[in-house]
Parts: sequence; structure tokens; C-alpha cells
Amino acid sequence: MSQILQDVYRRLFDAYGPQHWWPGESPFEVMVGAVLVQNTSWKNVEKAIDNLRERDLLAPRALFDVPVEELSELIRPAGYYRMKAKRLHNLLRMVVETYDGDLDAMFAVNVHTLREELLGVNGVGPETADSILLYAGNLPVFVIDTYTHRVLARHGWIEYEIDYHGLQEHFESNLEQDVALYNEFHALLVRVGHKHCRKTPKCEGCPLADLLPESGIVMPEW
Repeated sequence: MSQILQDVYRRLFDAYGPQHWWPGESPFEVMVGAVLVQNTSWKNVEKAIDNLRERDLLAPRALFDVPVEELSELIRPAGYYRMKAKRLHNLLRMVVETYDGDLDAMFAVNVHTLREELLGVNGVGPETADSILLYAGNLPVFVIDTYTHRVLARHGWIEYEIDYHGLQEHFESNLEQDVALYNEFHALLVRVGHKHCRKTPKCEGCPLADLLPESGIVMPEW
């Protein structure tokens, strides 16, 4: 692990402790949650998943058989429910038609192959695909999000222009290939991002504040 990332991880873990991500009760529930959590909080996702659980629909084929219109009403608490119902149905089609609804078989596929399959699903972007791989599949793929980019860029450790793949490569090439480490590190970066590294930064009390350059927060040049 590179010295900087090692220091960041240690500071965040000491400050916040284990984050216990994700709170889903099964790999399938985590996979569904990865779609539903787009642009909303997990609290809202839990309400939607509770609706599915009450209907005994937390299984790939059972949920795939639900008409999209009905599905959209069931997941309404997650927001953007019509769009998310279509995206979730697209993902379920891939799981059912390609893997006969067997998540064990799906996650046994080569991780790079499976990632491309997930990215081929309409409505599944890199962050959602990688969240499914890491948190549902327990596969060593580092998840990148806005908070992760913002924390590293503001400290001057990466260029603002770096793309998703480039930043992911930065983590994966400097960290041990460890699912538990990837899981915890990403969750901790989200925690510090949500608490301190917002659009308007709140550096006071941040466990990473003294790692900023002497000139202060690095801002984009554009």
C-alpha cells in the first residue's frame, strides 16, 4: 500500500471505525440496492427493499417477473422510481437470461468479463457495476465515487481531470488486492466526504485536514 493511501486509511479508520457496508441482508439485496441507491440515500432504499421483502420478491426470477409498472410503485420510496424500475428490470434480465438467476454462477465468472457484462446493461454505470462486484460479489474491485475523487483531488494527490478508470487504477495499483480493504476504504472515504469534503468543504475537525498542501485546498483550474 502506498504511504499516502496507508496514512489516509489509518486516519479514517481511527476516526470513524468500521463502516459495516453494505447493510443488505443478501448478495441479491445488495445488488438491487446498488441500482436503487443512485441519487438517493440508503434510508430511502431500505423502504423500497422492505416493500419487495413484504411481497417475497427478493429473488432474481421472482422480481424479474414483476411488470415494470408494478415494480416502479414498489420502489417508489427510492425516488426516480420509473427510471430505476427500468434499470433494475434490465439488470434482472441479464441475471435471469444469462445466468438463470444464479448469482453464485454469475460471480464465479472472470471479474473483468462480468464487469463488461454489467456495463452493457442499460442504466448500469461504472460505480453501480463496481458496487455490485465488490459488495454483492465480494470481488476485488475498488469503487470510485464523487467523494473519493474530491478528497484526493483537493489534497493534490491526483489531477482533477483524472477519469473513473484512472482513479480506480490508482487505488488498485497501490493497494493490496483485498476485498475487505477495498470495502472499508471506500466506505470510509464516503464517510469523510459526506461529513467534511462536500461541495463547500468543512475542513475543521476533518482527520485529513493537516494533510492538505501548505497553500490550502487544491481547486480546479477551470
